[in-house]
Amino acid sequence: EVQLVESGGGFVQAGGSLRLSCTASGFTVDDYAIGWFRQAPGKERDWISCTSSSDNTPYYADFVKGRFTISSDNAKNTVYLQMNSLKPEDTAVYFCARGPTFEILALGGVGVPENGEYDYWGQGTQVTVSS
Repeated sequence: EVQLVESGGGFVQAGGSLRLSCTASGFTVDDYAIGWFRQAPGKERDWISCTSSSDNTPYYADFVKGRFTISSDNAKNTVYLQMNSLKPEDTAVYFCARGPTFEILALGGVGVPENGEYDYWGQGTQVTVSS
């Protein structure tokens, strides 16, 4: 059974840091693009970042470039999102999701999955940044 479980959310002051974890089961994260998203109350879900194959650099939304870093630990089958210099506007529920395999993405000549291509989602973890 495919599952994704997020953890690491919490309450932090502006300028602080958190590291979110996305632990997968039922598949190997090394084979799939894993994305991070967030959704604030009353707002649409935003894509933040996704992993890439070993020969490509990860992808980031402009609003997190230089502050957030995505990484993987294949031995733990876990993808992380290190979030630094947090701002109150980063407050949201953060989700991870499984995208297509890197092989499929390469066949399509793309690196970043379309938002509709993520097929399994975690339950989310709340991040609250106070001013």
